[in-house]
Amino acid sequence: MSDLHTLSVAKLIEGLQSKQFSSVELTNHFLQRIDTFDKQINSFITVTKEQALEQAKSADKQLAEGDKRPLLGVPMAHKDIFCTQGVLTTCGSKMLHNFVAPYDATIVKNINEAGAVCLGKLNMDEFAMGSDNESSHYGAVHNPWDLHRVPGGSSGGSASAVSAGFVPFATGSDTGGSIRQPASFCGLTGIKPTYGRVSRFGMIAYASSLDQAGTFGRSAEDCAYLLQPMAGHDPRDATSINKEVPDYVQALQQAGQQASGNDKPLAGLRIGIAKEYFGAGLNADVEKQVKSALKQYEDLGATIVEVHITDPEITLATYYMLAPAEASSNLSRFDGVRFGYRCENPKDLHDLYTRSRSEGFGDEVQRRILMGTYALSAGYFDAYYVKAQKVRRLIVNDFNKAFEQCDVIASPTAPTTAYPLNTAVDPITMYLGDVYTIAVNLAGLPAISMPAGLSDEGLPVGLQLIGKHWDEEKLLSTAHIFQQHTDYHTLLSGIAKQEA
Repeated sequence: MSDLHTLSVAKLIEGLQSKQFSSVELTNHFLQRIDTFDKQINSFITVTKEQALEQAKSADKQLAEGDKRPLLGVPMAHKDIFCTQGVLTTCGSKMLHNFVAPYDATIVKNINEAGAVCLGKLNMDEFAMGSDNESSHYGAVHNPWDLHRVPGGSSGGSASAVSAGFVPFATGSDTGGSIRQPASFCGLTGIKPTYGRVSRFGMIAYASSLDQAGTFGRSAEDCAYLLQPMAGHDPRDATSINKEVPDYVQALQQAGQQASGNDKPLAGLRIGIAKEYFGAGLNADVEKQVKSALKQYEDLGATIVEVHITDPEITLATYYMLAPAEASSNLSRFDGVRFGYRCENPKDLHDLYTRSRSEGFGDEVQRRILMGTYALSAGYFDAYYVKAQKVRRLIVNDFNKAFEQCDVIASPTAPTTAYPLNTAVDPITMYLGDVYTIAVNLAGLPAISMPAGLSDEGLPVGLQLIGKHWDEEKLLSTAHIFQQHTDYHTLLSGIAKQEA
């Protein structure tokens, strides 16, 4: 079957369990697509072909024995920020160009136990620092909708791989929008769960109080299938919360069934709209598509209410004070002695440290380390870092007040569509691409981005829904019902339309 890569995860599961095709056939189909098209996209850093085929053979044997695990035999791939035992784990950096992880991250272990087949490790902005996937040591990733445009970042490799039809779903990480913004740029659905819902053990840290693993898929249903084994308490992660995980797939399907045949399936849902998300800097074409999607939500029975949140410019400044501060601390371990790249023939210890880090880290990583070190220095700690932490508390309070009036908050995911490669030469311009997403991470909230149509140039536009803490179930169901009544999530990129 030449169109296997266009099927939903649910259809792939159905096909595997009904023996329409085998996991080996499915895996080979995706591997062939990677081999044919990824030279144009550059979404993979490492393809684990032999390992994947072994996993697929094992999955076929277990399927033949009646094993009904939903993900058994379904291919996927991991962002190269998650440690994978025996496989290169680079974080998109020269600093870790030869690091083979000696253990699996918790989410990797959980997904393996669910029976999924891992095809490899996906490209990313170096140490997850970037919004366009141009800072990777392994080269820029290209957007499958337009090869001359960025896919977004830092999880651009994950987004491009799903959008190009190389995998049906993939993992990503989100520190300030790094799942949602690439999902928007590549016409996908991407969810960032509540902070603490998914273990960070084995995820190489950028900013520990902001980082959270999540998923990419074409639809909310695709994302739910992968999020299910990822979520849950992990005693190895001190920030993991011991809280029961709902059955996301079942909840989503039940919501869809209840909505079936109902003209107003979302009656009673209150969607909060903040004028702060629709101000200066928002592209007119993006605004038009997002407001059109919100009108469709109203047609489905939802009520639009006005809410107020912290000015995005304030959240942007807060984020770019706190995230680099945490990065400067987390990345101090990469010094050429304990971990990471070591320079050639150092003259002394000072030369070893200086050259190893300046040669091993790219410009964007060095920039953020310097910003963070400055903010944490003795003369500026109270004036910058402590003040930013106080503002972070106010951001949480503003969200709590807004949620007293609504169930979810809607906004554009990004102020623009995917922009051309090599155009974000000014770091501030790149940072502004996260203006609608970073508040979610500062508050530890869950959020989902889903396709809301195409711009006049034919580029995807994303709609973001923000939920209350631990309310991933509501976000997935709200997105799923919308996707049952629209076809934006079914639109394929130019690469995905091509047969290998």
